[in-house]
Amino acid sequence: MSTAGTLYLVATPIGNLEDITFRAVRILQEADLIAAEDTRHTGKLLHHYQIETPQISYHEHNAQARIPQLIEKLQAGQTIALVSDAGMPGISDPGYELVCACTEAGIVVSPIPGPVAVVSAIAASALPSDRFTFEGFLPVKGKSRAERLTQLATEPRTMVLYESPHRLIKTLADLQTHLGGERRVTIARELTKRYEEFWRGTVVGAIEHFTVTEPRGEFTVAIAGHIHTPKPISEADLIQQLETLISQGLSPSKASRQLAQATGLSKREIYQLSLTVKPKEE
Repeated sequence: MSTAGTLYLVATPIGNLEDITFRAVRILQEADLIAAEDTRHTGKLLHHYQIETPQISYHEHNAQARIPQLIEKLQAGQTIALVSDAGMPGISDPGYELVCACTEAGIVVSPIPGPVAVVSAIAASALPSDRFTFEGFLPVKGKSRAERLTQLATEPRTMVLYESPHRLIKTLADLQTHLGGERRVTIARELTKRYEEFWRGTVVGAIEHFTVTEPRGEFTVAIAGHIHTPKPISEADLIQQLETLISQGLSPSKASRQLAQATGLSKREIYQLSLTVKPKEE
């Protein structure tokens, strides 16, 4: 009985060819086959590192036909290295479908970590990076695009998305409409390449900048999350809510604590107000 091979997800440089790990080079050398998004593009990387492993194309237009062929080779014991044009396979490309097929077939899938644009951009964005959400490419147009932008308007985490140069201005305009012109953004251009550039400011400022400076290259856009600002509560409203809580049997101290947690206001200030509240008579 033959033993199934392994599918390796090999991260490749997002620009600078030096950004590849020793392990990634070794796996590409030792694999029986390299499944590449664009064999000509990957061929330049292989030539640079003198890797002679044969390639086969695997991209969004042939994925459905190619997956059964790759699964058959893996089940026959071959080792396949999956690569995209840049970064980690499976992130914003059809690698996800092949991974699912391998998982269902009981084939081992092993990631070989390395460069990825979303992490590089968020790390240098000067925006909160402890929690963030990756949005990939936004829907190009129509209702689905508007719905996605509406959802993002209240997203509290930093958001990261990819964009092409010819759609950047439109995306920035849509961000202004749905998220507001003063939302902070960091726009990374040509990450790790010779003309790498970071632009930081507001959405309005970005529109002004890229209207004058023609967008060129590939862009990764980091957007500050929504900051919720509680509506101000008048003293009269606070007293009314205190009256309600105290009439329900809460002590002034407990009522003040509960209201402070709900409003974000100082418990001490609310407690001073509670001392003026008289319990409602039955």
